[in-house]
Amino acid sequence: MDQTEITNQSRLAAEEIIAAAKLKEGSLFVIGCSSSEVIGSRIGTATNTDIAKAVYDGLLPVLKEKGIHAAAQCCEHLNRALVVERETMEKFGLEQVNAIPQPNHAGGAFATVCYQNFDDPVLVETVKGKGDAGIDIGGTMIGMHLKYVAVPLRISLRKIGEAPILCARVRPKYVGGARAVYDEELM
Repeated sequence: MDQTEITNQSRLAAEEIIAAAKLKEGSLFVIGCSSSEVIGSRIGTATNTDIAKAVYDGLLPVLKEKGIHAAAQCCEHLNRALVVERETMEKFGLEQVNAIPQPNHAGGAFATVCYQNFDDPVLVETVKGKGDAGIDIGGTMIGMHLKYVAVPLRISLRKIGEAPILCARVRPKYVGGARAVYDEELM
């Protein structure tokens, strides 16, 4: 698997999602990534930190450059907890939990790489549905971390490596019924 291509695909995906979702500085971007799926294996069967780092190298610099907070979802063995920067935890009023993601035991390769590469990483149990957009690389189920009305987002890529990707943004809830007029910019 060409790691440079995976990094390039990841960078392009981040750029397209940020643009399509109209994310602003201070937004929260949720990432779920199965390195196994990226290399063409079934989720959880071929954990690969080099591949996870290639995805990280594509996504995180784009988010950081735009001032967008990242939340990296752990695997099911850590109940889908998320790795965030301490600054993100404090900004969003999240509660730290005590676990350190591991690539082959609990957490997964991508969460482990984030924990190793963030400036001041912490693990939080949930982001309480505060995610503004996200990418699910390989069927990791990030929806629980997004705000209430998640909207599927189609970008030019369908895969990163061999992993299918699903992208989402959020929008405010519609209220008011048949007589309401809605702001087109928020739809």
